[in-house]
Amino acid sequence: MSNSQTVIRSFHWLNSPEWNVAIFSFLLSFFWEVQQMPFYQVPSELSCFGMIRNCTLATVGDVGIVLTSFWVVAATSKSRQWVRQPSLRQISVFTLVGVLITVIFEDLATRWLGIWTYADFMPTVPILGTGLLPLLMWLLIPPLTIWFVKRQLCHVR
Repeated sequence: MSNSQTVIRSFHWLNSPEWNVAIFSFLLSFFWEVQQMPFYQVPSELSCFGMIRNCTLATVGDVGIVLTSFWVVAATSKSRQWVRQPSLRQISVFTLVGVLITVIFEDLATRWLGIWTYADFMPTVPILGTGLLPLLMWLLIPPLTIWFVKRQLCHVR
């Protein structure tokens, strides 16, 4: 076996569905987190670095939620490869798990723990009190993540 084949085989984990889900969701979620920052109350003295750090930490949490959603679908499908040919049901469960976790986390963070606060102009969902933008994120980003992952893995065996 040549050196180049050895190197390629040592990076086989790059083709794992979890890795691809994590990478694409990180990229999409980070962009979303940065764009929705004005809808949260942010201390005026927070530096640019501080804002980037906060968005990055939020994005890491988002990736954790996405991976949890992925594994729920993998467990119910009995395959980690479900993203290669996802059904509408799998995409729906993947998205719904993320929505449910987000509603719980947003409620804990804003109402009970006071970790963050919505700006006055953040639209909220009646009864739930969840910000509309975090909820929209979890309705849009998961299916888009699956679309990117499916395209990425379509030629990988």
